[in-house]
Amino acid sequence: MRAELIDGKAIAETIRHEVAADVTRLAAHGIIPGLTVVLVGDDAASATYVGAKEKASKAAGMQGETLRLPASTTQAELLTVVERLNVDPSVHGILVQMPLPSHIDPDTVIRHILPEKDVDGFHPVNVGKLLIGHTDGFVSCTPAGVIELLVRSGVDTRGAEAVIVGRSNIVGKPMAALLVQGRAGGDATVTICHSRTKDLAFHTRRADILIAAIGRAEMITGDMIKPGAVVIDVGMNTKPDATKAKGTRLCGDVHFESAVHVASKITPVPGGVGPMTIAMLLRNTVRAAERTLAVAAR
Repeated sequence: MRAELIDGKAIAETIRHEVAADVTRLAAHGIIPGLTVVLVGDDAASATYVGAKEKASKAAGMQGETLRLPASTTQAELLTVVERLNVDPSVHGILVQMPLPSHIDPDTVIRHILPEKDVDGFHPVNVGKLLIGHTDGFVSCTPAGVIELLVRSGVDTRGAEAVIVGRSNIVGKPMAALLVQGRAGGDATVTICHSRTKDLAFHTRRADILIAAIGRAEMITGDMIKPGAVVIDVGMNTKPDATKAKGTRLCGDVHFESAVHVASKITPVPGGVGPMTIAMLLRNTVRAAERTLAVAAR
Protein backbone atom coordinates (compact mmCIF):
# COMPACT_ATOMS: atom_id res chain seq x y z
CA MET A 1 0.00 0.00 0.00
CA ARG A 2 1.41 3.37 -1.01
CA ALA A 3 1.35 6.38 1.27
CA GLU A 4 -1.01 9.28 0.65
CA LEU A 5 0.83 12.19 -0.95
CA ILE A 6 0.69 15.51 0.88
CA ASP A 7 0.26 17.96 -1.98
CA GLY A 8 2.24 21.01 -0.94
CA LYS A 9 1.63 22.71 -4.24
CA ALA A 10 -2.16 22.59 -3.80
CA ILE A 11 -2.03 23.66 -0.15
CA ALA A 12 0.32 26.52 -1.00
CA GLU A 13 -2.07 27.65 -3.73
CA THR A 14 -4.90 27.75 -1.19
CA ILE A 15 -2.79 29.91 1.13
CA ARG A 16 -1.90 32.22 -1.76
CA HIS A 17 -5.61 32.74 -2.45
CA GLU A 18 -6.12 33.54 1.24
CA VAL A 19 -3.24 36.01 1.07
CA ALA A 20 -4.70 37.66 -2.04
CA ALA A 21 -8.02 38.13 -0.23
CA ASP A 22 -6.18 39.75 2.69
CA VAL A 23 -4.31 42.03 0.28
CA THR A 24 -7.64 43.15 -1.21
CA ARG A 25 -8.98 43.87 2.26
CA LEU A 26 -5.89 45.92 3.17
CA ALA A 27 -6.04 47.80 -0.14
CA ALA A 28 -9.50 49.05 0.85
CA HIS A 29 -7.72 50.81 3.72
CA GLY A 30 -5.06 52.26 1.42
CA ILE A 31 -2.35 49.75 2.37
CA ILE A 32 -0.60 47.60 -0.22
CA PRO A 33 1.73 45.05 1.41
CA GLY A 34 5.27 45.58 0.18
CA LEU A 35 8.02 42.97 0.12
CA THR A 36 11.58 43.89 -0.84
CA VAL A 37 14.11 41.15 -1.48
CA VAL A 38 17.81 42.02 -1.54
CA LEU A 39 20.04 39.79 -3.66
CA VAL A 40 23.81 40.21 -3.40
CA GLY A 41 25.90 38.54 -6.09
CA ASP A 42 24.99 36.31 -9.01
CA ASP A 43 24.32 32.90 -7.50
CA ALA A 44 22.08 31.19 -10.07
CA ALA A 45 19.97 29.23 -7.59
CA SER A 46 19.37 32.32 -5.45
CA ALA A 47 18.44 34.38 -8.49
CA THR A 48 15.86 31.78 -9.54
CA TYR A 49 14.37 31.62 -6.06
CA VAL A 50 14.26 35.41 -5.72
CA GLY A 51 12.51 35.67 -9.08
CA ALA A 52 9.86 33.23 -7.89
CA LYS A 53 9.28 35.30 -4.73
CA GLU A 54 8.87 38.50 -6.72
CA LYS A 55 6.45 36.85 -9.15
CA ALA A 56 4.39 35.33 -6.33
CA SER A 57 4.09 38.61 -4.43
CA LYS A 58 2.90 40.47 -7.51
CA ALA A 59 0.44 37.70 -8.34
CA ALA A 60 -1.08 38.20 -4.88
CA GLY A 61 -1.52 41.92 -5.54
CA MET A 62 1.41 42.94 -3.37
CA GLN A 63 4.25 45.30 -4.17
CA GLY A 64 7.23 43.08 -4.94
CA GLU A 65 10.67 44.54 -5.55
CA THR A 66 14.08 42.94 -5.88
CA LEU A 67 17.23 44.94 -5.26
CA ARG A 68 20.13 43.28 -7.09
CA LEU A 69 23.53 44.26 -5.76
CA PRO A 70 26.93 43.18 -7.14
CA ALA A 71 29.00 40.56 -5.33
CA SER A 72 31.53 43.29 -4.59
CA THR A 73 29.04 45.09 -2.33
CA THR A 74 30.61 45.71 1.06
CA GLN A 75 28.95 44.84 4.33
CA ALA A 76 28.66 48.54 5.18
CA GLU A 77 26.95 49.22 1.85
CA LEU A 78 24.48 46.38 2.40
CA LEU A 79 23.68 47.59 5.90
CA THR A 80 23.00 51.07 4.49
CA VAL A 81 20.47 49.53 2.08
CA VAL A 82 18.81 47.63 4.94
CA GLU A 83 18.60 50.77 7.07
CA ARG A 84 16.96 52.65 4.19
CA LEU A 85 14.35 49.90 3.83
CA ASN A 86 13.78 49.89 7.58
CA VAL A 87 12.49 53.47 7.46
CA ASP A 88 10.54 53.15 4.19
CA PRO A 89 6.83 52.97 5.13
CA SER A 90 5.93 51.31 1.82
CA VAL A 91 8.17 48.34 2.66
CA HIS A 92 6.51 46.00 5.16
CA GLY A 93 8.79 43.01 4.68
CA ILE A 94 12.54 42.82 4.10
CA LEU A 95 14.33 39.66 3.03
CA VAL A 96 18.07 39.48 2.39
CA GLN A 97 18.63 36.38 0.29
CA MET A 98 21.13 33.86 1.62
CA PRO A 99 23.85 32.84 1.08
CA LEU A 100 25.75 36.12 1.08
CA PRO A 101 29.28 36.58 -0.29
CA SER A 102 31.89 35.34 2.18
CA HIS A 103 33.04 38.84 3.17
CA ILE A 104 29.60 39.70 4.59
CA ASP A 105 28.50 38.38 8.00
CA PRO A 106 24.89 37.15 7.69
CA ASP A 107 24.16 37.47 11.42
CA THR A 108 25.12 41.14 11.39
CA VAL A 109 22.83 41.76 8.44
CA ILE A 110 19.91 39.88 10.00
CA ARG A 111 20.26 41.84 13.24
CA HIS A 112 20.04 45.11 11.29
CA ILE A 113 16.60 44.28 9.88
CA LEU A 114 13.82 45.61 12.08
CA PRO A 115 12.12 42.63 13.79
CA GLU A 116 8.72 43.91 12.62
CA LYS A 117 9.95 43.75 9.00
CA ASP A 118 11.88 40.47 9.36
CA VAL A 119 9.43 38.33 7.39
CA ASP A 120 12.05 35.56 7.14
CA GLY A 121 11.77 35.08 10.90
CA PHE A 122 15.52 35.00 11.53
CA HIS A 123 15.98 38.03 13.80
CA PRO A 124 16.84 37.04 17.42
CA VAL A 125 13.74 38.89 18.65
CA ASN A 126 11.46 36.78 16.45
CA VAL A 127 13.32 33.58 17.33
CA GLY A 128 12.95 34.41 21.03
CA LYS A 129 9.22 35.07 20.67
CA LEU A 130 8.78 31.69 19.02
CA LEU A 131 10.65 29.90 21.79
CA ILE A 132 8.56 31.41 24.58
CA GLY A 133 5.29 30.85 22.72
CA HIS A 134 4.40 34.39 21.71
CA THR A 135 2.44 34.61 18.47
CA ASP A 136 3.15 38.23 17.53
CA GLY A 137 6.56 37.49 15.97
CA PHE A 138 7.45 36.04 12.59
CA VAL A 139 8.30 32.35 12.21
CA SER A 140 10.84 31.03 9.73
CA CYS A 141 8.87 30.26 6.58
CA THR A 142 9.83 26.64 5.92
CA PRO A 143 8.98 25.22 9.38
CA ALA A 144 5.83 27.37 9.46
CA GLY A 145 4.90 25.81 6.13
CA VAL A 146 5.47 22.31 7.49
CA ILE A 147 3.02 23.00 10.33
CA GLU A 148 0.45 24.15 7.77
CA LEU A 149 0.98 20.95 5.77
CA LEU A 150 0.41 18.84 8.87
CA VAL A 151 -2.67 20.73 10.07
CA ARG A 152 -4.32 21.01 6.66
CA SER A 153 -3.65 17.33 5.93
CA GLY A 154 -5.44 16.28 9.10
CA VAL A 155 -2.35 15.04 10.94
CA ASP A 156 -2.91 15.05 14.70
CA THR A 157 0.33 16.19 16.33
CA ARG A 158 -0.98 16.06 19.92
CA GLY A 159 1.10 13.60 21.90
CA ALA A 160 2.82 12.37 18.75
CA GLU A 161 6.48 11.36 18.73
CA ALA A 162 8.07 13.81 16.29
CA VAL A 163 11.65 13.30 15.16
CA ILE A 164 13.49 16.03 13.27
CA VAL A 165 16.65 15.11 11.42
CA GLY A 166 18.64 18.35 11.21
CA ARG A 167 19.38 21.14 13.70
CA SER A 168 19.76 24.23 11.52
CA ASN A 169 18.59 27.66 12.66
CA ILE A 170 16.48 27.86 9.50
CA VAL A 171 14.52 24.61 9.83
CA GLY A 172 15.47 22.16 12.57
CA LYS A 173 15.45 24.35 15.67
CA PRO A 174 12.36 26.47 14.85
CA MET A 175 10.59 23.28 13.70
CA ALA A 176 11.11 21.78 17.15
CA ALA A 177 9.92 24.98 18.82
CA LEU A 178 6.71 24.96 16.80
CA LEU A 179 5.93 21.30 17.42
CA VAL A 180 6.09 21.69 21.20
CA GLN A 181 3.79 24.72 21.37
CA GLY A 182 0.44 24.21 23.05
CA ARG A 183 -1.70 24.96 20.03
CA ALA A 184 -2.74 23.53 16.64
CA GLY A 185 0.17 21.71 15.05
CA GLY A 186 1.88 21.37 18.42
CA ASP A 187 1.76 19.37 21.67
CA ALA A 188 4.20 16.84 20.18
CA THR A 189 7.10 15.15 21.95
CA VAL A 190 10.13 16.21 19.95
CA THR A 191 13.54 14.66 19.33
CA ILE A 192 16.19 16.48 17.29
CA CYS A 193 18.77 14.32 15.54
CA HIS A 194 21.93 15.58 13.84
CA SER A 195 25.35 14.57 12.54
CA ARG A 196 26.53 13.50 16.01
CA THR A 197 23.47 11.40 16.83
CA LYS A 198 24.30 7.80 17.66
CA ASP A 199 22.15 5.19 15.91
CA LEU A 200 20.00 7.57 13.86
CA ALA A 201 17.69 4.77 12.70
CA PHE A 202 16.77 3.95 16.31
CA HIS A 203 15.30 7.42 16.68
CA THR A 204 13.66 7.69 13.24
CA ARG A 205 11.89 4.34 13.70
CA ARG A 206 10.16 5.75 16.82
CA ALA A 207 8.70 8.70 14.95
CA ASP A 208 5.00 9.09 14.35
CA ILE A 209 6.01 12.23 12.46
CA LEU A 210 9.42 12.22 10.78
CA ILE A 211 10.80 15.50 9.40
CA ALA A 212 13.96 15.20 7.31
CA ALA A 213 15.97 18.41 6.98
CA ILE A 214 19.56 17.24 6.92
CA GLY A 215 20.56 18.28 3.39
CA ARG A 216 21.83 14.84 2.30
CA ALA A 217 20.26 13.22 -0.73
CA GLU A 218 18.01 10.24 0.06
CA MET A 219 19.67 9.64 3.42
CA ILE A 220 16.47 8.39 5.08
CA THR A 221 15.42 5.04 3.66
CA GLY A 222 12.25 3.03 4.09
CA ASP A 223 13.76 0.68 6.68
CA MET A 224 14.42 3.71 8.93
CA ILE A 225 10.73 4.65 9.05
CA LYS A 226 8.04 3.45 11.44
CA PRO A 227 5.14 1.81 9.53
CA GLY A 228 2.31 4.32 9.24
CA ALA A 229 4.45 7.35 10.06
CA VAL A 230 3.91 10.75 8.46
CA VAL A 231 7.06 11.75 6.57
CA ILE A 232 7.87 15.36 5.73
CA ASP A 233 10.84 15.77 3.39
CA VAL A 234 12.33 19.26 3.58
CA GLY A 235 15.41 18.36 1.52
CA MET A 236 16.11 19.69 -1.96
CA ASN A 237 19.11 17.98 -3.51
CA THR A 238 20.36 16.95 -6.93
CA LYS A 239 21.63 13.54 -7.94
CA PRO A 240 23.19 12.33 -11.19
CA ASP A 241 20.60 10.85 -13.54
CA ALA A 242 21.56 9.99 -17.11
CA THR A 243 17.89 9.70 -18.11
CA LYS A 244 17.35 13.44 -17.55
CA ALA A 245 18.23 16.11 -20.09
CA LYS A 246 20.32 18.01 -17.52
CA GLY A 247 22.01 14.82 -16.33
CA THR A 248 20.62 15.31 -12.81
CA ARG A 249 17.35 15.01 -10.96
CA LEU A 250 15.86 16.64 -7.89
CA CYS A 251 15.44 14.54 -4.79
CA GLY A 252 14.84 15.02 -1.10
CA ASP A 253 16.53 13.78 2.05
CA VAL A 254 14.20 10.77 1.99
CA HIS A 255 14.51 7.85 -0.44
CA PHE A 256 10.99 8.24 -1.73
CA GLU A 257 10.47 4.89 -3.46
CA SER A 258 11.30 2.88 -0.35
CA ALA A 259 9.59 5.28 2.07
CA VAL A 260 6.31 5.53 0.16
CA HIS A 261 5.52 1.88 0.90
CA VAL A 262 6.02 2.32 4.65
CA ALA A 263 4.62 5.76 5.52
CA SER A 264 0.93 6.65 5.79
CA LYS A 265 1.47 10.16 4.38
CA ILE A 266 4.51 11.64 2.67
CA THR A 267 5.56 14.83 0.89
CA PRO A 268 7.07 14.49 -2.58
CA VAL A 269 10.13 16.37 -3.85
CA PRO A 270 9.48 18.58 -5.69
CA GLY A 271 5.92 19.64 -4.90
CA GLY A 272 5.89 19.11 -1.16
CA VAL A 273 7.47 21.53 1.29
CA GLY A 274 9.07 23.77 -1.34
CA PRO A 275 5.96 25.67 -2.50
CA MET A 276 4.99 26.31 1.13
CA THR A 277 8.04 28.42 1.88
CA ILE A 278 7.07 31.20 -0.52
CA ALA A 279 3.40 30.97 0.51
CA MET A 280 4.35 31.53 4.15
CA LEU A 281 6.63 34.41 3.19
CA LEU A 282 3.66 36.12 1.55
CA ARG A 283 1.54 35.48 4.64
CA ASN A 284 4.22 36.97 6.89
CA THR A 285 4.39 40.07 4.71
CA VAL A 286 0.63 40.54 4.90
CA ARG A 287 0.81 40.19 8.69
CA ALA A 288 3.49 42.90 8.74
CA ALA A 289 1.22 45.18 6.70
CA GLU A 290 -1.73 44.43 8.98
CA ARG A 291 0.30 45.75 11.90
CA THR A 292 0.62 49.04 10.04
CA LEU A 293 -3.16 49.22 9.90
CA ALA A 294 -3.44 48.35 13.59
CA VAL A 295 -0.99 51.11 14.54
CA ALA A 296 -2.86 53.64 12.42
CA ALA A 297 -6.12 52.72 14.17
CA ARG A 298 -4.77 53.53 17.63
